Amino acid sequence: MLQLQNITLTQFRNYVQQSFHFEDRVIGICGKNGSGKTNLLDAIYYLSFSKSYFSRADSANVLHGMQGLRLEGNYQLHLEDQHLVFILRENNRKELTLNDETYKRFSDHIGKFSCVMIAPDDISIITGSSDERRKLIDTIISQFNKSYLLLLIDYQKLLQQRNSVLKQLAETGRIDEALLQIIDLQLCKKGDELFLIRKDFLVNYLQLVKEIYAKISGNSDQIDLFYDSQLAQQNMETLFKLNQQKDRMLQRTSAGIHKDDIVFKMHDHVFKNEASQGQRKSLLFALKLAEWQILKQQKGYTPILLLDDVFEKLDEKRMYQLLHWVCSESDGQVFITDTHVHRLNEQLSQTNVSFQLIEIQ
Repeated sequence: MLQLQNITLTQFRNYVQQSFHFEDRVIGICGKNGSGKTNLLDAIYYLSFSKSYFSRADSANVLHGMQGLRLEGNYQLHLEDQHLVFILRENNRKELTLNDETYKRFSDHIGKFSCVMIAPDDISIITGSSDERRKLIDTIISQFNKSYLLLLIDYQKLLQQRNSVLKQLAETGRIDEALLQIIDLQLCKKGDELFLIRKDFLVNYLQLVKEIYAKISGNSDQIDLFYDSQLAQQNMETLFKLNQQKDRMLQRTSAGIHKDDIVFKMHDHVFKNEASQGQRKSLLFALKLAEWQILKQQKGYTPILLLDDVFEKLDEKRMYQLLHWVCSESDGQVFITDTHVHRLNEQLSQTNVSFQLIEIQ
């Protein structure tokens, strides 16, 4: 079992220095908008991933007017005490220390203290670009498959190098064909490997999403989900050959694993065009809770679940189904924020589990 016992935030967002102690498995966090509820959840996420959940530079998380920040957490994992410290120095150098041992590579930490966060802006996973959905896939797999994470890091570096070589054609009128060939060979090998891992993972994951959606919403709404990849028809080497002229004209790599997507359908139509706000929210929760379930299977413990402002646009029935499942039927630690203390207290009381309520002023 994984449980965060306490956390201290120093010069993080709106916190000068503040400690929070968590006594129960289910934690409700209340406060007005801007009080720091989301910042507290993001600090917990930071300790798991050494970065913010929200796409922002580390320096943007430092309290205004200050230099550097520090996050410190004490956990219990499989009944063993774990002490984790993240520091951003004044020169923007990052340090991550577990039990007084400093990581040489931050990638070595990913997946050790797994957590899943659900925030209002996550609806872009459904309505936004394919980048959002690839990020979701990569975040899940990287937490239990270290080989995948290292392959992905290498692939992204090689992709940047390839695009730089392609841009030389416009800048100098020439291209380093030998270098391009070397990059292509490495990129193709890693891309094909990433595709096979994603394909295998998504068979189980997308089926689980459908099952959880039906559990939250009370019916299936005839939703369907598909893995859409150019590599389903051709391998990377063939794709590069077919797109050679196009890539040189566009000065970027137009085909490959970095174009993968998940397609959402409802009644054989594009989901986001047909779905209500409640249905969109239900699918978002299903995507994230499937991540939560798969990580539990893979890691041998239930990840920490961070639910930020989940009460908006979700009806009473869906909310009851969600909270009953994550609070009553699970053994994982759950953090839930809301602006209304009475609503949160009432909803958590219905789960019939012991919970702690923290009010942030």
